[in-house]
Amino acid sequence: MDFPELAARTRRFSHGAPRAVAVSGDGSRVVFLRSAGPEDPADALWLLDIDSGEERLVADPAVLLGTDADPAPLAPGERALRERLRLSSGGIGSYALDAAGRVAAFALAGRLFRADLVHGDVVEVAAGGPVIDPRPDPTGERLAYVTDAAEGVRRGQLRVVEPDGTDNLLAGEDSGVTWGLAEHIAAEEFHRYRGYWWAPDGRSVLAARVDDSRLERWYLHDPADPASPPTSLAYPVAGGPNAEVSLHLLDLDGGWVDVHWDRETYPYLSSADWADGGPLITVLRRSQQHGLVLAVDPRTGETQVHAELADPRWVEPIPGTPAHLPDGRVLVGGELAHDGYDARCLFADGTLLTPPSLYVRRVVGRLPNGPSATADLLVEASEGEPSQRHLYRVRTTIGGGMDARRMGSDPGWHTAAIGGSTLAVGVASLEHPGVRWRVWHGDHEVGELRSLAATCSYAPRPTMVRVTDRRLPSAVLYPAEHVKGTRLPVLLDVYGGPGHQEVVAARSVWLERQWWAEQGFAVVTIDNRGTPGIAPSFEKAIHRRVADVILTDQVDALTALADKHPDLDLERVAVRGWSFGGWLAGLAVLRHPELFKCAIVGAPVTDWALYDTAYSERYLGMPDDGMDVYAHHSLVELAAEPLGDPAQARPMLLVHGLADDNVLAAHTLRLSAALLSTGRPHAVLPLTGASHLAAGGVSERLLRLELDFLRRYL
Repeated sequence: MDFPELAARTRRFSHGAPRAVAVSGDGSRVVFLRSAGPEDPADALWLLDIDSGEERLVADPAVLLGTDADPAPLAPGERALRERLRLSSGGIGSYALDAAGRVAAFALAGRLFRADLVHGDVVEVAAGGPVIDPRPDPTGERLAYVTDAAEGVRRGQLRVVEPDGTDNLLAGEDSGVTWGLAEHIAAEEFHRYRGYWWAPDGRSVLAARVDDSRLERWYLHDPADPASPPTSLAYPVAGGPNAEVSLHLLDLDGGWVDVHWDRETYPYLSSADWADGGPLITVLRRSQQHGLVLAVDPRTGETQVHAELADPRWVEPIPGTPAHLPDGRVLVGGELAHDGYDARCLFADGTLLTPPSLYVRRVVGRLPNGPSATADLLVEASEGEPSQRHLYRVRTTIGGGMDARRMGSDPGWHTAAIGGSTLAVGVASLEHPGVRWRVWHGDHEVGELRSLAATCSYAPRPTMVRVTDRRLPSAVLYPAEHVKGTRLPVLLDVYGGPGHQEVVAARSVWLERQWWAEQGFAVVTIDNRGTPGIAPSFEKAIHRRVADVILTDQVDALTALADKHPDLDLERVAVRGWSFGGWLAGLAVLRHPELFKCAIVGAPVTDWALYDTAYSERYLGMPDDGMDVYAHHSLVELAAEPLGDPAQARPMLLVHGLADDNVLAAHTLRLSAALLSTGRPHAVLPLTGASHLAAGGVSERLLRLELDFLRRYL
């Protein structure tokens, strides 16, 4: 079977692979999601027992819902959450554990389930409406969840189910206000996907109240189903109002305490956590150039500043921080850009814990070691080579200096989960397919989480190199049977946007690109300035000049690669991208038609004034302070400029999902209108019912249409 069809049926070889791996707090089991095989899209809940080393199926969606039942359509809230999480699988989308990892809660088809991970019992719990984001309290006695909209049920009620099955409303209001959910900006741009947090004793909840009544209403409508009503979106468009977010401590006995901070100055709640001690939250100014790490007094709601985050461009907190250390200090992560430093580091009450050579990406958790007053942290980080991510043990003892030691020597892209003395390590590399998850208990290797995923019939062979004086990470792929000296057309396959790398040492990143190479292209991928993994200065060089910096880097790197790879024919260059990469592909052919001969422009942000507040304003500033900056970055404005030389008009294939609630199809439609007004050649391919993910095999089945387009014009 050829790659596009197999990739569509296997969700790019991810069906049947373990994901959402977690370790119980007592270290006795590893919990994860995995479907039954390479073409089964429904994820089930599994665990690996540490004592026996055996895997056990905990919850099978087919059994719980009935094998003959048609899959129920996702409720709006669950569908939105999966979009923000970039989940395209079915079945159990996510789960939550109690503190010890003895109880798991999950939603399935809007129904609430509780799984006893010790004895294996799974029971459905009666709920007061369609369920979103259920979570057991840390003791495992109660379940909290948020309701979704349904007949007679308001969306965004936060409810708690008592051990006797009593379902109580903890908080809920009229339309326009939700409780316990992350607003669009928090989930999409700050990666905060939840809106409530249990107290460690399970007797109260820290809950977010979101009022989006001030937001402009936009509407999604499926033209293929004219009888269906439009879906209303409260969308925070750049320069406009954001949802009002506040925090409240809700006691199960009816007590209510407001959390106090200057919400006018710091409107963004980018993170919150309540594990050891009191709650810790991170709040940011709208410009995102200044933030505060606040400790919350759970009795009064008063807050104390533990750290300030500041950067003249924008601040970028490190996932897994802030957190309490055993000695009472607060762990904070962020950039260090003074006194010669240019790094992403960890601090404890102002003391630097990690060396500037280490680019810290995430704090996984605490490693077990010795007295309770010390704590070694497990950290994901890069050092020297941005295409690789490794695990490091970071010492936090007072006076211990900067002590970060790499764990293991295998090359690749590492991630981990930890609980008690059990460590689960996932490794993606160029040498093997997928992610291999191996589990250790102390120094003993327990085993490996089985993968049932399909494997591709070929291994991609990217040649990875850093080019230009900016040392831009890049890669080139050739057809397997390429004969040196044979000139090939070039496909620049791009993303290029902040927060995401493409040039990484993981095979899955290159499978589709190798397929493109086998069609007769030299495929090139470049991580320009603005992408992570190297240093804050590298990422933040794009501030308010995104288009100029990124496109300059792509052109310069492509030229430098052609000097090293003379078989790259720069007289025949196409560019292809999706989302930010779609915007970049359109920008490339409009600004540099002398180099780029055609473009595939997928789900692009064609006008940044039409995109959301936090993202657009972080990189371009407020529209009112720089409409010229926004105009300079607009594909619509660029396409509307008079076409001087018709020979320089480069054809574009515009592709967009009509159900996209992140980058609305209006972006592509407005670009098409501008292209048409100036006579620029293009075609529009609307994807009926598709979201920004273009899931369900849609994007894979597009590949042959894209190939026909490139062959026609290249």
